[in-house]
Amino acid sequence: MKKSIIIATMALAALTGVTSCGDFLDKEPSNELTKEKTFSGWKTAQQFHWDTYNFLLHGALRVNNSWLDAATDLAECAIPTGGTRTSFNIGNYYGGGGAAEFTSVWESRYRGIRKCNMTLEMVDSVPKPVDETEELYQSERAQLISEARFFRAYFYWELFLRYGPVPIVKEVLDPNGDLLSAYTTRPSVREYISFILTELNECGEGMLSYEESTDASRAGRLNPAVPAALKSRILLYLASPRYASETGVTWQQAAEAAREFIETYGGNYGLYTKGDTNEQNYYYATVRTPYTGENNEIIFYRNDPTIGWGGIQNDTPIGEGGNGGNCPSQNLIDMYDMADGSSPFTNYDVTGAPVYNGVNPTVNEASGYTDASMWYNRDPRLAATVLYHGSLWNNRTIDVVAGHADNMTGNANATPTGYYMRKYIPETILASNHGGTAYRLWTIIRYAEILLNYAEALNEVEGPTQQVCDLLDQVRHRAGITGNVADRSDLKTKEAMRNFIHKERTVEFAFEEHRPWDVRRWNCAKEALSRPIYGINVAANGTITRKVAQQRVFEDRMYLYPIPEAEVWKANIENNPGW
Repeated sequence: MKKSIIIATMALAALTGVTSCGDFLDKEPSNELTKEKTFSGWKTAQQFHWDTYNFLLHGALRVNNSWLDAATDLAECAIPTGGTRTSFNIGNYYGGGGAAEFTSVWESRYRGIRKCNMTLEMVDSVPKPVDETEELYQSERAQLISEARFFRAYFYWELFLRYGPVPIVKEVLDPNGDLLSAYTTRPSVREYISFILTELNECGEGMLSYEESTDASRAGRLNPAVPAALKSRILLYLASPRYASETGVTWQQAAEAAREFIETYGGNYGLYTKGDTNEQNYYYATVRTPYTGENNEIIFYRNDPTIGWGGIQNDTPIGEGGNGGNCPSQNLIDMYDMADGSSPFTNYDVTGAPVYNGVNPTVNEASGYTDASMWYNRDPRLAATVLYHGSLWNNRTIDVVAGHADNMTGNANATPTGYYMRKYIPETILASNHGGTAYRLWTIIRYAEILLNYAEALNEVEGPTQQVCDLLDQVRHRAGITGNVADRSDLKTKEAMRNFIHKERTVEFAFEEHRPWDVRRWNCAKEALSRPIYGINVAANGTITRKVAQQRVFEDRMYLYPIPEAEVWKANIENNPGW
């Protein structure tokens, strides 16, 4: 990690919290400042810290024009050079196409951590501004300290998911040296997680209030609900099969964290229900903002400016003039229930997927499901997430028959699975000959996750109680499913409910970067990520035929990424097992 790091101030739209992607630390900005000058004034010190928001990742096309969920069983990237397609999916974890995930995350997280450490080290040396009251100054100072501690903990959590426990650095290292050369010993999982949780437990007190952080002038800033929400996620993960024995975290602790969030912050946050239809409610939960779209579901997010056609072109159907992009799999389609809440298939495994016999799951005849009409009378989240044959999109009908508009012969970007992506692709951009614009925030945590965290942990503690069913129903009914979970005769055991909850999380959070980490913490990544990607062909007469769209590779060592080779060579740090 030897790099010349320039301390720069970024306007960051003043107090708006609006962030934008870009490796600003590697550039030569005209407003370049030294460390001393940056922290010689309160405003420049604040702007230096606010730029930390830029280090929040945005999932859209992040891995060389592909989404991380295309490295799971949820999708396949149609773009031949897509990063997940040329690395993850063929087992090439050193592949250059996947560098944005395999190596860049390592470097950018440690750069973000260094930035947080610098804020924490220097904040007390910054002179109080003469035009501020002591009360305002102390409040702003507390905000910087609290936010820096949170971001540092969050960046360490992102590293943990990918690499396991890595060196914890709490000082500002020399940017012109080999930054980790003095940090070759990796901490235990318990030591590492204890540091993160301590930071989260203590950092909320100095943050902006909920009202302040959701005001348009500060949109995107942190408030105390954010560390509480992240704590809920982390305790759920650590209570899961992969981590529980090493961490000692229990399902009861995970359940308590989710319950406490609901009781403390549930008055401010909830499920988005302001759309005209249930399908809209689900769709808008991820694309509408808290400050212009009255979206009270988003808790922690990357707040980006509006985008236009160029922002979605790589993920729209080729018949629309797009490049195909992130194409959902039949594996994902098969996880959606029927609209009445019944299951289309008879058996589901721990990955949340139906059990396949070849390319076909066994149909639950009582549900009314048939492959001939597989997209109809299904959970409305399916239509809000996926463009399938016959979907109405920008006043035209999606047509994936071979040789037709969205599956043109000879077009390398035509969907390999028979599907295109709808979620996170604002249709308003397509208006006026693709001249529209729209917000597309990147949601990191939303309220639906807290409810499903609670349901999952509570089921492990108590089994499929009425409370577990009610929590699931809140999420499912918001989407438009009519039946109640408690009425399902196939969900009366803890194991059956566990698999159902795994399925429910998968469809609710499809393409939000939950699936890669969920299947790992459930200890079923090999089952989920080495099975084939299924797709469909649609004949001119409408006949639907299932197929294998892509074979996948996943080995036990891939539960963790290899530490970047340059870091192993320079710092002599221990690599992960098998690498």
